[in-house]
Amino acid sequence: PPPDYSDGFQHSGFSDAAVRRGFIRKVYLILMVQLLVTVGFICTFIYWDTLRFWVWDHSWFTYCMMAIVLVLILIMSCCDSLRRQVPLNFIALGVFTAAEGLMLGSLTVYFDADAVLWAVGATALVSFALSLFAMQSKWDFTAASGALWVLMWSLLSFALLCAILRSRYLHILYACLGTLIFSLYLVFDTQLILGGKHRKYQMSPEEYVFAALNLYLDVVTIFLFLLQLIGLSR
Repeated sequence: PPPDYSDGFQHSGFSDAAVRRGFIRKVYLILMVQLLVTVGFICTFIYWDTLRFWVWDHSWFTYCMMAIVLVLILIMSCCDSLRRQVPLNFIALGVFTAAEGLMLGSLTVYFDADAVLWAVGATALVSFALSLFAMQSKWDFTAASGALWVLMWSLLSFALLCAILRSRYLHILYACLGTLIFSLYLVFDTQLILGGKHRKYQMSPEEYVFAALNLYLDVVTIFLFLLQLIGLSR
């Protein structure tokens, strides 16, 4: 089942300010560890020539990591007991982060090292700016989940068009649209975590692992779109 969401104007687990602050600290600490581990994997793949050449000769490795990541996302999304039970939730999240790091590292070997570093820097800047905007803005993005869902399916339809036409300019446009849409998702998920009287919905304090997973996936997807955009623009 999906995570528990509560109406921001009703009583919730965030009625105690200390619980809310603890939840936010826990989510961002987990997210920081995930991102540091992921950057470590990426740097290992782009600067260790032996591993880089091995991935070039064994493309199946990337597809295996993609499959593992997808399965782990489905498991953690559907099994709420796994997400909330310590230490199983941290073990599952650690395995997922390692698999995601290996997948991203195996993808970055097909790009120049400087392009990857530019994408990492741009992702950090964009994510930081959007997080500040989500914290300060009184615009309620949590009420726009339906619109974001429609944009996501529109993006998937556009991806099929790009796969058929194979136009470089269409791929650049697709990368721009993907960056924009997942930037909106990052703001949306951040406001779900922060909660408050200006938000229609907020996430349950027990879902700190799922909250960190959402933010992590948003940041990683923005990185992939920016990397594609930088690679195609060269």
